[in-house]
Parts: sequence; structure tokens; C-alpha cells
Amino acid sequence: MVVEHFPVLVVAVSLISAYTILVAGWLNRKSSCFISIATITFQLILALFILHHVLTWGTIHYPLGGWAPPWGIEYVVDALNAYVLVILLFASLLVAIYSWRSIQSELPAKKTVSFYVLFQLLVTGLCGITVTGDMFNLYVFLEISSLAAYALIAAAGGRALKASYNYVIMGSIGACFYLLGVGFLYAVTGSLNMADLMSLLPPLYGNRVVQAAFVFFVIGMSIKMALFPLHLWQPDAYTYAPSAVSAYIAATMSHISVYALIRVIFSVFTLDFVKAYIGMDLAICWVAAIGIIAGSVLAIAQNNFKRMLAYSSVSQIGYIVLGMGLAPATTWGFFGAVAHILNHTIMKGCLFLVAGAFIYKAGLRDIREFRGLGKRMPYTSAVFTIAALSMIGVPPTVGFATKLFLMVATLETYNYAFAGVLLLNSLLELVYFGRLIERIYLLHEEPESESELNGGTRDEKRIPYSMLIPMFIFAALCIIAGIFWLTNLATPLIEPLTDLCTGVMP
Repeated sequence: MVVEHFPVLVVAVSLISAYTILVAGWLNRKSSCFISIATITFQLILALFILHHVLTWGTIHYPLGGWAPPWGIEYVVDALNAYVLVILLFASLLVAIYSWRSIQSELPAKKTVSFYVLFQLLVTGLCGITVTGDMFNLYVFLEISSLAAYALIAAAGGRALKASYNYVIMGSIGACFYLLGVGFLYAVTGSLNMADLMSLLPPLYGNRVVQAAFVFFVIGMSIKMALFPLHLWQPDAYTYAPSAVSAYIAATMSHISVYALIRVIFSVFTLDFVKAYIGMDLAICWVAAIGIIAGSVLAIAQNNFKRMLAYSSVSQIGYIVLGMGLAPATTWGFFGAVAHILNHTIMKGCLFLVAGAFIYKAGLRDIREFRGLGKRMPYTSAVFTIAALSMIGVPPTVGFATKLFLMVATLETYNYAFAGVLLLNSLLELVYFGRLIERIYLLHEEPESESELNGGTRDEKRIPYSMLIPMFIFAALCIIAGIFWLTNLATPLIEPLTDLCTGVMP
């Protein structure tokens, strides 16, 4: 069927588009953004067809270069990565639309073309990570996306250069750990194909090399997804990068790294490996629980809005990892982890776009300057409030859905301490988001705001529709997707996903 060729087209079209943007940008700089938007729209359409095909007909296997697996590279798309691919490309499209005017205000005009070339390469790398069924090929796409992200962060100049450098160091360490894991598995099994590894590894679970490979994978991907305490690169990168870049890497890149780790644990090592070592799942849960609380505590201490959101992301990644740790005992854990990939993409993408709007209009970065924003920027403030309430977990938002699923998982497995962590973190989120809502709506603006003292004017710019519409869509999805999860409309999608809890590729 034609749809079976779409996984390779999703990657190939994006890669070709990056070169097209470079060439077209020499002739007309303004064409760069529109080519990127058109490409991602096409990719999203392909991804929707892929998702429908997978849910209807089953997994897509696409060998490349005429070499049958396990000798050749194979793209494998099942319910999990088809779902992740749609989320990735939908968020990419909204951020690309948002970036049109945002980037014009934050970067010099001469950097516009190179920005969209790198942005499209980043999309290419993330799509490749999502659809590949080969361990080394995943590493290649991981490096493509990482190199593009390093450059995009550095594009802002100034402090962003140091932030990007730190990310290069930490990201390279994470990539090296992953590559060592790949090398160890290849040395023992002679294979790099994920499905083949899944069948070869069970007799080797007691092998020290295999065990070391698992540790390398977990540490390497934990660095990439900024799991506490391996998150040290993330706060500066999110804070000083251009607003569109902050929104994109927060909404997509960390989640693709989470997906890669889920794929390695569930589709390569399988749950049988995790269950073979008593206490491993509990250790994962405790690392996640500590990260959940630590991220929120650090967020409370911040005055820079984007930095606060960065530490909030550290906490939110903990939710997904907690669900992964609970998955061996209950499918609700896996359900919560998979749901939160979508939910956090929506919430954090929305919040970082709001941060960019605050910067675009009045150069506001410090939350102490947010007094009276409810009157000055009513629409943007309303969007922020919806996303903030979702982060806190107010029903029927997506944040509430995630916490409900994970709460059920903790109670079903009698892990009451983790239920307490979820409740405590909701209170901490109420503290740091509540103080912003108070400043925006309840505190009157001072006669002379700090931004005006620094030479700015209150209404220098009107936020364009290309920035407002993506924010409105994300805000609406905070509620719509929450209702979607809570009313079981997601059952046709989730049933194939939870089959992965058995550790068997669909």
C-alpha cells in the first residue's frame, strides 16, 4: 500500500526541504519560513495517514536500501511512534508559524535563512528518531537533531553562546553513553535491529555487558531529556535561546528523547529484563519522584519566567519517568507516561509561546514586572492562565488527566509515597504559578514599571496573529485533550499502546 512508503518520505522530504530553504533563501529570504511551514504541513498529513494505517492494519515495516533486516536499516512504525510522530509534527507546525514574526524581532535578518535550515534539520532528526527501528540509525538521527539544536540555541548570541556550549558538552556525553550501549549490544549479539535484539537478548539478561549497555542507555537518554540530576544543561539553554527555539525543544525534543528511552526499555530489553532485577523499577520511580519535587522547588526560586518554566520541565519529565517505573506493575503507569508526552507538549509549548509574546511586546522576562499584565495583554494572559491551571492539575485539563492516571497507578500498586509526591507537587505548582496569576490579575500596575525605567514603552508592539493563533490552539487543547482522555475517547489509540507493556512489538 502507498501509505507504507510514508515513513521514509516523512524523513526524506524534510531533509530535502532543509537544502531547498538554503538555496531559496539566497534568492528570497522571506521564503524560508513559508517553505518550512509547507514542508511540515505535508509531513503532518503523512503522519496522520500513517497513524490511521497503523491503527487499522497494524505495524509498518520498511527496509531501506534493499537489505532485509536485521542486516539492513529498517523503519518500523507501530502505534507508539505513530502517535509520537503526529504530536511532534503538530507542535512543529505551530512553532514554525509562531516563529515567523518572533524570530524577526529576536534575531538579525541575516540569520533568518540559517535559522530555518537548522530548524528543518532539527525536525528531520526528530522524525528519524521516531520512525527508525535500528539502534545505530537512532544514534545518527540523535546527533543530527542535537547539532541543529546546539546551533539554534547559540543563534541568540550573548549568554546563549555559553548555554549552547554547556549543552554541547552534556549532550555529547549523553550521546557517547548511548553509543557505548549500542557497541556493547552489538559486541554480544551482532545485531543492531531493535526487533532482532528483542529476540536475542532474553538468554543474555545475566550477561554483564548487556547489563552495562542498559545502564549506558538509561544515563545517556536521561541527559538528553534533562532528567534530574542530569539536567544541568537545560535551564540556561531554555532561558537564553530564542523564544521559538525554547518552545520547540521544550515541547518536542525532550519528549522524543523520552520516547527513545521508552522504545529501548519496552521494545529492546522488554519488561522481562526489568522484572528480572528486583527493585529496578522502584529505583526508577524514586529517581523520578525526587526529580518531580526538586524541579518544582527550583522553579519557585526563579524570577526569570523562562528559567522558571525550564525547571518546571525538569519536574514534568519526572512524571513520564514515574509512569515508566510503574509500568511493570500496572498498565496505568504506561498509560500515564504516554498520555503525558502529549499533555506536556501542549502545556509547555503554550507557556513558552506566551513567554515569547511577553518578550515580543514589552521585553518582559522578570516575573516581578508582570504587574497588571491582565489589562495590558488580556488575550495572552488568558492563554497563560489556562496553561498554568492545566499544569497545576485543575479538571478537566490535560494536567489533571496525567495526574489522575498516575495516581491510579500508584494506588493500584500500593505505592502511597508516590501518590503523596504527586499531591505535594501539585501544591508546589500552585505556589509558583499562583504567584504569577496573582501578579497578572490582582496586583495593580505600578505608576512606572521597571520595563519603562529601562527605556521601553508599554505598548511598543501589537502581537501579530501568527503568534496569537498557535497560543490559542495550544490553550484550547489544554481543555479539549483533557476531556478527550477523561471520556475514554482515546481508547482506540491507547489499546495498541498498552500492548507494549507486554514487551512485545505489535
